[in-house]
Amino acid sequence: MKRRKALLFTVLFAAIVAISIITSYNNPLQAASSVGKDTLTLITSPDYPPYEYYDTQGGERKIVGFDIDIANAIAKELGFKLKVMESDFNGLIPALQSNRADFVMAGMTPTPERKKNVDFSIIYYEAQDTIVAPKASNLKQPQDLAGKRVGVQLGTIQETNAKKIAQKVTGIQLKQLNKVPEAIQEIKSRRIDAAIVEDTVAKGFAQANPDLEFNPIPSEEGSGSAIAFPKNSSLVEPFNKVLQQMKDKGEVKQLATKWFSQNTAANAAASSSAPAPQTGLNLDFSRILPDIPFILRGIPLTLLFTLFSVFFGLIWGTILSLFKITGIKPLTLFANAYTSVFRGTPLLLQLALVYYATPQLTGYDISALQAGVLTFTLNSGAYMSETIRGGIQAVDKGQSEAAMSMGVSYWLMMWDVILPQALKNILPALVNETIGLLKDSALVSTIGVVEILRSAQIIGANKYIYFEPLLFAGLIYYVLVMGLTFCASALEKKLRRSE
Repeated sequence: MKRRKALLFTVLFAAIVAISIITSYNNPLQAASSVGKDTLTLITSPDYPPYEYYDTQGGERKIVGFDIDIANAIAKELGFKLKVMESDFNGLIPALQSNRADFVMAGMTPTPERKKNVDFSIIYYEAQDTIVAPKASNLKQPQDLAGKRVGVQLGTIQETNAKKIAQKVTGIQLKQLNKVPEAIQEIKSRRIDAAIVEDTVAKGFAQANPDLEFNPIPSEEGSGSAIAFPKNSSLVEPFNKVLQQMKDKGEVKQLATKWFSQNTAANAAASSSAPAPQTGLNLDFSRILPDIPFILRGIPLTLLFTLFSVFFGLIWGTILSLFKITGIKPLTLFANAYTSVFRGTPLLLQLALVYYATPQLTGYDISALQAGVLTFTLNSGAYMSETIRGGIQAVDKGQSEAAMSMGVSYWLMMWDVILPQALKNILPALVNETIGLLKDSALVSTIGVVEILRSAQIIGANKYIYFEPLLFAGLIYYVLVMGLTFCASALEKKLRRSE
């Protein structure tokens, strides 16, 4: 009895500590303070150099770029401190709508559709769209794209402009992709014939990939960048005043020269340097060597997320499994309905709903880590409940009959007799679920958590390459999974010897 109480106390204490860690975790996606406080929060998509990207030197995680310098200048002029968060581009406007940030800067163009949901500042920089394609492909004008497969970044003005071109030029097949580096890789893999990319970004990719070229689209298809705010934000007017002052004084032009020329020079130097030894697959891992510490810093967060999700998922799955076999109809119906919903809907959809809907529905500003752990706990609990239920029912009925004949209560019998045997039987299945959670943790990168996969994608965007950082990230996942498998095998052998 004392051992059972001690074990129960340990589990409860661990749960309290874990909840405290999650709640206090200093995640970069904490929501912005409301206007009137001393800090403004900017949310951006830092995979778009030179507008915004991560400075990965020395493993640091600092977002820099043209937009960030402008934001810092405005915040300083208005007397605010600036806090920078990140998200995928297609999550920027939902983040504003859920009041996670005070404003967005990400080379965003104020289209009529976007204006229905957010407010915009004046245009602070005008750029031009280009056609990026293999050299000698002769894809230089919009009419040359007839019958071609064209890639665009999802949710960008380039996607809108590409649709306009497709209405005028017959036969264009558009392919929406989440990031510009993906579009470039699709060109190099010959899955698409060209991509429509902003000129300042296209220059970097063309210089880092000598087999590609870019050609400007006529000016009527051009675009301009503006700052996005939540609807009816009081920041629009003061931001416009500072922006106009910066434009009048030539400060915006100076920053553009600084970042765009710097980006061009860096990539020209990289492309003209002596080629490093390459494999037969034309891979050059030497380009990511200085940035490996940056990728490795994603490991602790991935492991933290996985361990929390497994811990709480196991507890919740056990509760659900007991509901299913308890014989109390309302509990059984609830557990079965719950399992049906969470097993019947995509995990990525559940993650997006928890992260973006929670602030709107409850007023609680859930962080990205909390949203990820909660979503994976709810989802894995549904799967684990079936596994645990099967393990419980696989225990010989004589065990429960013997316990009941001795006057042991039902719940005490389950805790002391049935569950330990059931968990031993289903250990391999639980290890598989843990491995699945470890790999699925990459999904939290969609809400801006910089774990292993997101770190690799950031390096790829900065270096204008794709395969090398992703292959390195895959190696890290493989090593982690093998380590987990080894530990599980050792535990299983120890349990067998103890029988």
